[in-house]
Amino acid sequence: MDNNYYYNGDNYKAPESGSEKKKGKNTLGKVAAAGAMGLAFGVFGGLGFFAVQKTTGMVSSGSASTDVAQAVIEESAAGSESTGSSENGTASQNAVLNTITNSAGLTGSGDVSEVAEALMPAMVSIKKEYTYTYGNDIYSYYFGGGAQSSSVAEASGSGFIIAQTDTEYLIVSNNHVVEDPLSLEVTFVDGSTASAYIKGRDASMDVAVIAVQKTDVEDSTKDAIRIVAIGDSENVKLGEQVVAIGNALGYGQSVTTGIVSAVNRELTMDDGSTGTYIQTDAAINPGNSGGALINMSGEVIGINSSKIGGTAIEGMGYAIPISSVTDIISDMMVQQTRIPIDESEMGYIGISLQEITDTLSQRFGIPVGIYVVEVSEDGGAKAAGLLTGDVITKFDGEKISSYDDLQNILKYYKAGTTVKITYARQENGQYVEHTVDLTLGNKPSKNN
Repeated sequence: MDNNYYYNGDNYKAPESGSEKKKGKNTLGKVAAAGAMGLAFGVFGGLGFFAVQKTTGMVSSGSASTDVAQAVIEESAAGSESTGSSENGTASQNAVLNTITNSAGLTGSGDVSEVAEALMPAMVSIKKEYTYTYGNDIYSYYFGGGAQSSSVAEASGSGFIIAQTDTEYLIVSNNHVVEDPLSLEVTFVDGSTASAYIKGRDASMDVAVIAVQKTDVEDSTKDAIRIVAIGDSENVKLGEQVVAIGNALGYGQSVTTGIVSAVNRELTMDDGSTGTYIQTDAAINPGNSGGALINMSGEVIGINSSKIGGTAIEGMGYAIPISSVTDIISDMMVQQTRIPIDESEMGYIGISLQEITDTLSQRFGIPVGIYVVEVSEDGGAKAAGLLTGDVITKFDGEKISSYDDLQNILKYYKAGTTVKITYARQENGQYVEHTVDLTLGNKPSKNN
């Protein structure tokens, strides 16, 4: 592979010219094993107290957003009728997806061109900018290796429009396509583009929902796009013809076709987790991830992923069965959209920190996450009871395994917001997990 290109999870892209930067050096000394498993971690120069932001009016995951859910039910697809019910004013999750019905009028005759023509307006291409880190890790750097560097890189993937509200179009994709973005951009069927924002992610099932604000979409594009029909993947039959649509290799939307080669195919991922998938011989290439696997009635039965199984073997593509994730998608559809707020509204945790990489974790037995080097006397961390030596592993329910993870989630939270912090603390020679509420403080003055 060309050394000037980096694998982004679904496609190869070169980092932006001139964006490379070196991370600041730190002082790393030895301490007793009883302290921090053999290492004391220095303070990242200039990091000090980390900014954290929150979208105004954000509700916590799981809290009701009845207006949004009801809007999805009422507006999901032109000509659709609501089949769901609501109790005590809270919309049923199933009702959200059950109202997304097929209005394409397909005959199911096996005409691939008919399926492609009907469903292409519901497909989108997704471009993500993200921070790509390369080079040796911190441990190697201080013991003779080269320094880590980072660049802004691009990744491409796919998605499909599953619903709309009064204010947003909701798009389903893979989690690995949209996770940890610096920015997200969606391209619609007519070639127009719009910024997109995370609504919900589930790393374990590799599914996500992103949102595009209707105010960012031209009227002509609104007329051109449509919403998918959701099928029942539990009724998929071996040998059934299917169509895959996606942004293959980042070149734009393309169509492939094949049959269902296997159902309920159990696979083990690189991280040891297992899942059950639809196997197809329809070509699913890098860039197709997040796109739709469609039956001949024009219904989405799966979410394609080139990450599953890889591309080393020809004629074996995989898709996440749509029925296995409809409840998860329903939950994410009613979550608050994460739109970054202005820097002036940023909140701060009140710590200086050191990243614990996989290498450091394995070498010294410290959990992967953010090691607390120092706690500010007047910050939210102090009030919440965090101590030097704690390792932050989750922020408001989201896993934090690196400095970039923390940066990417902090930009949505503002001062005064209370979040749940999960951390590991060494007790009697082993790390014990705790969760605490932390209220984010105001950014300290540069003169202080």
